Amino acid sequence: MLAERTLPSPARVAHARRLAQPLDDRLRLPLSTYLLVFAALAGGTLLTWWVSTIDLGAWNTPIALLIATIKAVLVILFFMHVIHSTRLTWVVVVGAFLWLGVLFVLTFADYLTRGWTLY
Repeated sequence: MLAERTLPSPARVAHARRLAQPLDDRLRLPLSTYLLVFAALAGGTLLTWWVSTIDLGAWNTPIALLIATIKAVLVILFFMHVIHSTRLTWVVVVGAFLWLGVLFVLTFADYLTRGWTLY
């Protein structure tokens, strides 16, 4: 026997209507948002350059990676429109960043535990 079909809830209907809208209507952000993100990215680039001119010893690379991660998050959220995406997209993006973190930890752990010899 076929199971009885129930009507979708109003929340599901509203969500389906929102997804049925043209993509441009859902992702329209004010120009000022894009200009602020651009200014933050340019500022991050200048900050990366400035930090590279200072001798911080072993902290130069982690600080540069932190600045690069912040800039990547800005690009992903605003220019790739993930900030307005579904939960599944967020899960994929967060999973990708966690996997990247695992790869960084394993790479740096390997690098730091090697017995380096001077030639």
